[in-house]
Amino acid sequence: MNRVCLSRSRRAVPIVAVAVSAALTLAGCSGSGGKKAEEAGSDVSAGKASTPRMTIAMVTHAPAGDTFWDTIRKGAQAAAAKDNVKLVYSSDETAGDQANLVRNAIDQKVDGIAVTLAKPDALKAVVAKAEKAGIPVVGFNAGLSVWKKQGLLSFFGQDESVSGQALGSKINTIGAQHALCVIQAQGDINLQERCAGVKKTFHGKTDILYVNGTDMPSVKSTINAKLGQDKSIDEVVTLGAPFALTAAQAASDAGSKAKVATFDLNKDLISAVEKGSVQFAVDQQPYLQGYLAVDSLWSYKNNGNYSGGGEQPVLTGPAFVDKGNVDTVAKFAAKGNR
Repeated sequence: MNRVCLSRSRRAVPIVAVAVSAALTLAGCSGSGGKKAEEAGSDVSAGKASTPRMTIAMVTHAPAGDTFWDTIRKGAQAAAAKDNVKLVYSSDETAGDQANLVRNAIDQKVDGIAVTLAKPDALKAVVAKAEKAGIPVVGFNAGLSVWKKQGLLSFFGQDESVSGQALGSKINTIGAQHALCVIQAQGDINLQERCAGVKKTFHGKTDILYVNGTDMPSVKSTINAKLGQDKSIDEVVTLGAPFALTAAQAASDAGSKAKVATFDLNKDLISAVEKGSVQFAVDQQPYLQGYLAVDSLWSYKNNGNYSGGGEQPVLTGPAFVDKGNVDTVAKFAAKGNR
């Protein structure tokens, strides 16, 4: 596959995240996601860059109502404001529909595409189409294991296997013996890799529980039932902040002594860590993922730079947030930046 990027033999200039004042007017998008691309900020004058205005499409697999993606979008909007970029955001958790959103962006002749590859096989053909059309594509959040194979310029996110292994090692140190890893979207490569990583390093028994992440009452009842059936489970590992909060309530309702640890965080999860109802979170810094994805496309177009030289991903995690550092992180989470 021909890659739309500079020769790998050239030295790439690293892209550095720049602090953005909260007073900036953010160019970007609004709404709750879905199949229709949303636009905003076409007349925004707050961009600091003097380069010609460009359009970047960000296409994710975000499910409706998941606050994790609000943080990604906020980072993307901040970069768009700084770089004089018109950001077009769209999302759909169904892989085929997400591919259609990428196809729409190609038809609109955008200047660059930032995409998540939670189900990479479904996106492979349309990513190749974008590259053939001369549109640079970067990946972020999901798809670390395949971004190079699909010819993307760069990737921004965490190594999900490594983060899972880190969590597994951590719950070893707190004496857990039987972990339940809860997957809220079957077939999502990121989530599968997290639980596999936990299982690889955790010394105790690891069970996998699939739940319907779009129906939180069902998530709660499914976890509740599992904990009621198996009293030996002493650790519940969830893969997103809202599910951790629900799991903590399910454990309480079931009369279970199981503790809860999670991947990802939000403002409510920070409070739960402070109170002790959730032990800790593995943070992948979604704000940074969104910011770098947009900023990298601007830098590629205007400077010919690309992060990692097309060979290495740019890692944004994992980092643990627990009672030892939660106070420091809390002030940023309150702003929606962590």
